[in-house]
Amino acid sequence: MEFEGVLKYYSRPLVREEISDYCQGRWVAVECVRQGERRFFLRYWKRGGPPLSISKAEDVGRIMHRFGRLKPRTLYGSVNIYSKLESVEDTEEESNIAYTSPIWDIDSRVERWKETMQVADIIVRRLEAEGVSKSVFVNWSGRGAHVHIHEKAFSKDLLSKHNPLDVAYAVVEYICRMIKRDLAEVSSKLEKKGFAIKVENKIDLKRVFTAPLSLHRELDLCAVCLKPDQLGDFHIDWAKPNVLKHNKAWREHLEGEGDQLAEKALREVGGYWATVKPRSKPARKLAPTGATLE
Repeated sequence: MEFEGVLKYYSRPLVREEISDYCQGRWVAVECVRQGERRFFLRYWKRGGPPLSISKAEDVGRIMHRFGRLKPRTLYGSVNIYSKLESVEDTEEESNIAYTSPIWDIDSRVERWKETMQVADIIVRRLEAEGVSKSVFVNWSGRGAHVHIHEKAFSKDLLSKHNPLDVAYAVVEYICRMIKRDLAEVSSKLEKKGFAIKVENKIDLKRVFTAPLSLHRELDLCAVCLKPDQLGDFHIDWAKPNVLKHNKAWREHLEGEGDQLAEKALREVGGYWATVKPRSKPARKLAPTGATLE
């Protein structure tokens, strides 16, 4: 798709609305293509300026045109939702994290989309067994998929006791451990075909994931969302820009639905700060230009 087509795609009201609603409060990353096809990422409105953010639908167009010479193509949102996002320092403060989205990354290939959805179903079924269903959605990312629990599935009472990043990290890691055997069975069958699918816990302080309806960074496919009961019906054609079969119900959630799972996961796994970033280590700030992607 030429850049004119990219601009036309991001001018659609539905695309702008879905991206802006998802990115509310998130630190945004924009992947661009320059001359020579070298890819790079934007994280700030200007050098030394405020972090990129999207608070309304018009901001999507603003990004596309402000950085047009760099050919922006793919938009990502941080796993963290911040209470405020006005300066670099706001992204460095643990206490400024209001919510964090638990997201499972399914690393796959586009031609194996059916197997990818089978793996997504394994995660979804385990979440249902743990009492979490209404707050779950799947985002087809282009080559793989991301299984989400809506960040507001956890009560304010729970989040007053545990940092949201701790909750998300523990929940994702706990489920990864619980589905290990089921994944091994699927993987063994795929390995005979010379293919492997990985499910990973990539939750960390700087992580970003593809925003709903963003274009893939290379493929002319979009990140379409679906609810668990659609997994068996999904077809790769849904992600084509001229089809765009996308479920806006990714917003649905039930506050408190994830509390029991979170408490269990925190007991079994421990939180992000204790497990990955021990509090004894003084360096817990983001590098100003840092970004880790899904």
